[in-house]
Amino acid sequence: MATSRRKLAVLGTLMAGTMLFTACSGSKGTAEIQDASAEFGFQETGFPIVKDKLTLTFSGTKSALAPDYGSMSLVQQWEKDTNVHIDWENLPEAVFKEKKNLILASGDLPDAFFNSGLTDAEITTYAASGTLVPLEGLIEKNAPNLAKILADRPDIKAAITSSDGHIYSLPSVEELGLVQFPNEMAINTAWLDKLGIPMPKTVDELHNALLAFKAKDASGTGRTIPLSFMPGSWCGDIVDLIAALGGVPDNMDHRIVQDGKVIYTATQDGYKKAIGTLHQWYQEGLIDPESFSQDDKAYLAKGKAGTANLGSFVWWEIKEMVGADRAADYALLPVLEGVDGKRLASQSNNQEIARGAFAVTRTNKYPAATMRWADNLYDPLQSAQANWGPIGETLQKDAATGLLTQIPAPAGTSEGERRQKVAPGGPKANTAENFEKVVAPEPRAAERQKTIQENYKPFAANDGYPPVALSNEEIQQIGTIETDVSALVKQTTAKWIVSGGIDSEWDGYVSQLENVGVDRMIDIYQQAYDRFQQNS
Repeated sequence: MATSRRKLAVLGTLMAGTMLFTACSGSKGTAEIQDASAEFGFQETGFPIVKDKLTLTFSGTKSALAPDYGSMSLVQQWEKDTNVHIDWENLPEAVFKEKKNLILASGDLPDAFFNSGLTDAEITTYAASGTLVPLEGLIEKNAPNLAKILADRPDIKAAITSSDGHIYSLPSVEELGLVQFPNEMAINTAWLDKLGIPMPKTVDELHNALLAFKAKDASGTGRTIPLSFMPGSWCGDIVDLIAALGGVPDNMDHRIVQDGKVIYTATQDGYKKAIGTLHQWYQEGLIDPESFSQDDKAYLAKGKAGTANLGSFVWWEIKEMVGADRAADYALLPVLEGVDGKRLASQSNNQEIARGAFAVTRTNKYPAATMRWADNLYDPLQSAQANWGPIGETLQKDAATGLLTQIPAPAGTSEGERRQKVAPGGPKANTAENFEKVVAPEPRAAERQKTIQENYKPFAANDGYPPVALSNEEIQQIGTIETDVSALVKQTTAKWIVSGGIDSEWDGYVSQLENVGVDRMIDIYQQAYDRFQQNS
């Protein structure tokens, strides 16, 4: 942490004119926190936020391609506007994951977490301990942009409000309708044409196409891969194939909602049926053996091999998987008619209203100024730039519509790669209304919106589990259960697809899950779901 900032913090608490901020009215183990914002010429409205430059330290995650946030032109503009300098200690997600518990347990906390990387369980735990402070009072007094959003959108407020009634982290909102159906399955249409096979419309037709790819070595390399995927990936899993083969929609959590009832899919008979069939496909050489071990880097590289050898795959964007030069050789499969004659599109639990975008710690001596800094990002123009990059660099105003639109990325760079390098994310609200009045969806997003509206939503077979904030007690009850259940399902499912044995082992597997506590876990999710529905 910055030494100069620590000295200023100590000095600020001793100087006259200090304001008091109550960390949590009525919450356990909290005390009044000194707010020294006034010592830097804090202004409740307008810019700059402080007349004398204030330095804060932020920690959290950043994308793999992102440079130090301080080098981003957008972040530099924020400093000019607010007169608040940020010492950024944000790390790639995998690195931060290893270090965050040490950071949280230490006395040398950052002032705030930006792109916090904190799970719901961690937010609840560290809120209860007083490490993270409640924010609703600060929002009411120092965050007019966010306060208006929460007043207009009770669903957003409900999503970020903990079971104790307090708000400990701020939201990130992107309402494009893209994340509910991320597992899009594509097939090599160049190979279909070469072999005289029409686009499959049923799961049996897909099976026959994959058999032809394998038998006739469609790639001509001797290494044809009919189907590859990534189980448990947010956008690379075969959930719709499981639905077609077993009649049960699925998602990466194996937790769906149908008619208001929370269901664990991996104990359903339809799941058993689907996995048994996938074992047959594996024996026929249709499934990439590396599907159960590859990470996203290896998976995406597979699509861009020197000679195309990939027949079908699951990913949320064809071009990202196989590259721009090869994208025209692939097309999305329709939602397949399954063995029961139905077309079932599995809906994920991915949320457009995310918690954890920003959280303030107990050691922050300038909560009012910090909240005003974060609230600036909820201005619609700032939210757009936080998400896609600065106006004039990645965004431009369309003369006809008045909306901000994407400036095409330079040749050789995808929009996704550029976005990581110029847009820090963090607290923001790109609502459905703002996509009509402020910023147009980027072209690839607009294309996916159309695909989802036409190809997936009409066949939605389940609801996603909503953004429910579990109580600390609920989290403690299901924490170990969920870890054990997920590990058992992942390990056993992979074994059954590769080696078989599901018919003889299924009853023992279900009994083992029951002994671990799967029924209790679903009961807790159900009661939390019911509470959320009542409060929304």
